[in-house]
Amino acid sequence: MVRHGKRYRGDLEKVDQDQPMPLGEALSKVRSLSQAKFDQSVEICMHLGIDAKQADQLVRGALALPHGIGKTKRVVAFCGADKVDGAKEAGALEAGGEELIKKIQDGWMEFDVAVASPEMMRLVSRLGRVLGPRGLMPSPKSGTVTPNIEAAVKEYAAGKVEFRNDAGGNVHSVIGKQSFDDEKLIDNARAFIDTIVKLRPSAAKGHYIKRISISATMTPSVTVEQE
Repeated sequence: MVRHGKRYRGDLEKVDQDQPMPLGEALSKVRSLSQAKFDQSVEICMHLGIDAKQADQLVRGALALPHGIGKTKRVVAFCGADKVDGAKEAGALEAGGEELIKKIQDGWMEFDVAVASPEMMRLVSRLGRVLGPRGLMPSPKSGTVTPNIEAAVKEYAAGKVEFRNDAGGNVHSVIGKQSFDDEKLIDNARAFIDTIVKLRPSAAKGHYIKRISISATMTPSVTVEQE
């Protein structure tokens, strides 16, 4: 059983998790809860009415939120020599082909996101056992395999979020920081919710959005009233 600290237990007394709140009120509530010594991330979790065991009901993708997430990400780009300079100017920590692949094979993993141009995937596939388990393997479905390397680097360096449902049918994402004002968090949350709604698998039956909750890194969750 998880044992929570005094601060968390105090916050829990201020939240009725069985009583959904409008999105704006839910975000205000999360922002009003105990402040940590760092700027906590605000996260959204959507419980979906999907069968996560069925490949045709998976929900995954990537989204550049309207106001970012309050932090940058370290991006590497697998691309041809003609795109290396552009990728680095766009914010890539490292860019290239064989040399970058060799560097990663030798154990270098100081990055958060990997993007690749389509023609490079034949080479990048060598890194499947290294990048796959860490969720770093470039994929067309997440938008990390693209001919427009510079744009992808800029978006991911600025905090573009990737998401994929877990085994329980939940989709999680960071949508900002506790220091963001309500309007920015509302815009980001609505953008994420709208994206998930649009991605409803045709094979999913019944009620699709079962529950939406908002929380910060160290706070209890607040249930969001569905519109």
